[in-house]
Amino acid sequence: MRSSGVRMVFVFAAWLALGGAPAVGADPEVGGIQPYRGAILVEMTTGRVLFESNADLSWPPASMVKILTVLVVMDAVARGEVSLDDMVVASKWAEKMGGTQVWLAAGERFPLRALLEAVLVGSANDAAVAVAEHVGGSVPAFVERMNARARALELDGTEIHSVHGLPPAPGQSVDRMSPRDLATVARALRAHPEVWRWASTREAPFRDGSFTLQTTNWLLHWYPGITGLKTGFIGLAGFGVTATAEREGLELVAVVMGAAGKRSSLGEAARLLDRGFATWRVIEPVKKGAGVGPQISVSGGREPFFQGRAASGLRLVVGRETADDLSVEVRVPGRIKAPVTRGQVVGAVVVEEAGRELARVDVLAPRNIEGVGWLEGLW
Repeated sequence: MRSSGVRMVFVFAAWLALGGAPAVGADPEVGGIQPYRGAILVEMTTGRVLFESNADLSWPPASMVKILTVLVVMDAVARGEVSLDDMVVASKWAEKMGGTQVWLAAGERFPLRALLEAVLVGSANDAAVAVAEHVGGSVPAFVERMNARARALELDGTEIHSVHGLPPAPGQSVDRMSPRDLATVARALRAHPEVWRWASTREAPFRDGSFTLQTTNWLLHWYPGITGLKTGFIGLAGFGVTATAEREGLELVAVVMGAAGKRSSLGEAARLLDRGFATWRVIEPVKKGAGVGPQISVSGGREPFFQGRAASGLRLVVGRETADDLSVEVRVPGRIKAPVTRGQVVGAVVVEEAGRELARVDVLAPRNIEGVGWLEGLW
């Protein structure tokens, strides 16, 4: 009972340091009071911020910290340090983890992919510890990797002390991330397609079907287009969710932190996603390598003409009400003098809105075209 009392006092002190219980926050864009501490809505592919309210608040992410845990593991997989087929041996420390778990016993062996699925689908704290120890050698070493990855991503509001987001033990500090940071991690996870299969799974068998993982993200049961990602709750932080969804090519991530209830956090995330899909759309006026514009004549060349190619793709997130006001213009010359070099910039694709340039992409020559001598040209 004494140790329990010490822990309770410590957690209460941390709660006071954060400013008390989760409370409502002002929403400056729509007015009124919103039932969260901070929130953000971001377009996944471009990173464009579509809405934010107190988005840089550094706040305990609870189990949402696990998306950073998974990112660090998947980065190690991509580098070839570990394999998703590696057999991970659960430690005594993993066995002792409380909260949501899959009841690992010391010495049990599971493939790394199965434990990552347990982390994302079932929010298993013991599985998070097991994968961290396997990849980092120890939990503290893995936490260092998490903080290093946070620095590389320029997550200014992030300070990590655990791999699972549980309330801190006496003498430990609480994890902190901001809504903006969580959205950035979600975007970084796009590089790992396997993650999104797990993140969108409602339930999955574990331990040869003797245990069923159940998603903590209720949005997977009812929100159209939902693709993931992770919920979180501890008493000193309140409820939060990092929710991702896609419709008609528009991929969004909504982060809500410090809500008073789970239904509230999920409802606010759904409201933000609804707002994004209703207000914004994606246009792709040009794709990388596609032919653009009219044929360009070649003066004095061994070929009479060529069509330019787009140097890169162009993807824009625009307001639905203003999409019809956009103009896309291919600016290339009618004639160019030989020789022409493959990759030579010969023009540009320019996107404008009401005369204001939004974006441009170079137009390149697709191949070398040699010039001809004056005598050869007579024939």
